[in-house]
Amino acid sequence: MDPSIFLILVQDGLTSGAIYALLALSLVLVFTVTRVIFIPQGEFVAFGALTMATLEAGEFPRTAIMLLGLGIAAAIAGYLAERRVITKRRLAWLIAETLLLPAVIFVLALWLAPRKPGLLPEMLLALAIVTPMGPYIHRIAFRPLAEASTLVLLIAAVGVHLTLTGFGLVFFGAEGSRTTSFASGSLALGPVMVTGQSLFVLGASIALAFMLYLVFELSLIGKALKGTAVNRLGARLVGIEPSLCGRIAFGVAAFIGALSGLLIGPITTVYYDSGFLIGLKGFVAAIVAGLVSYPAAAAAALAIGIMESLASFSASAFKEVIVFTAIIPVLLWRSLVHTRLGEE
Repeated sequence: MDPSIFLILVQDGLTSGAIYALLALSLVLVFTVTRVIFIPQGEFVAFGALTMATLEAGEFPRTAIMLLGLGIAAAIAGYLAERRVITKRRLAWLIAETLLLPAVIFVLALWLAPRKPGLLPEMLLALAIVTPMGPYIHRIAFRPLAEASTLVLLIAAVGVHLTLTGFGLVFFGAEGSRTTSFASGSLALGPVMVTGQSLFVLGASIALAFMLYLVFELSLIGKALKGTAVNRLGARLVGIEPSLCGRIAFGVAAFIGALSGLLIGPITTVYYDSGFLIGLKGFVAAIVAGLVSYPAAAAAALAIGIMESLASFSASAFKEVIVFTAIIPVLLWRSLVHTRLGEE
């Protein structure tokens, strides 16, 4: 392998690693706030990319129908959970959040899709369709299990993953799709030609990570999420609602997943089940970080992206095996360092 090929592979690895870093950050966020190992994170990636591809083709995205159904189910679940203490104001907010919002997005998708409004409106519409699915799934599947063990929450996450994968097959079929590149052209950095799409992915990933940092450090919502992550009971005692923080965390995770799908769509062909493998690599990075450290998760994701790229050149048939095997020494090291392991 000569240096120019090595630099090209590193460039590809950093591009993939930036996507994995976003997913790893969202997995760490969801786990620290809700104790859910969010296996379905990859499905939001696939839904984002394939919804965007459907809109570019001028067709109505059937994920809007799914959003409407999830909203109705979330409304029922939310009312049943709070029916004894719900106020008129809270009921109005529940209706607006779970019924009115998806209905507006559904009508907007029905009206805009055939008109092919352009790249930016289609991106925003795809994000608007996929992002609310996160809070709805939290209301339906995970809020009733808020006090359950991590193992039960993991089993529920696997069930949600299988359900979303099935919906993906129904909505998009078995054939994959690729979307239009956001940035054309390339930039010469020494012997390496960096594509505009790669620069766009890296820039968007860095910008989103910086925005998350500002939210956590400066905003009241970010401090509430951090408080819930540290001590759920203590957060409840000072007036922070853990279920609301859970919905926010799931909403942020769904947004990051959908945005990652939009970023990766022009780079590779995305199928209805592609998100699982992509999300699993983000999960490996989150595990390397112990599911608690955001900087460590981002660094591990970049390393995994580079490792995958180099492995695809030297041993393409075993690149997935190499990536997932990398987690074994980390787990062995953690088992030796942390001798006292509790149920969590």
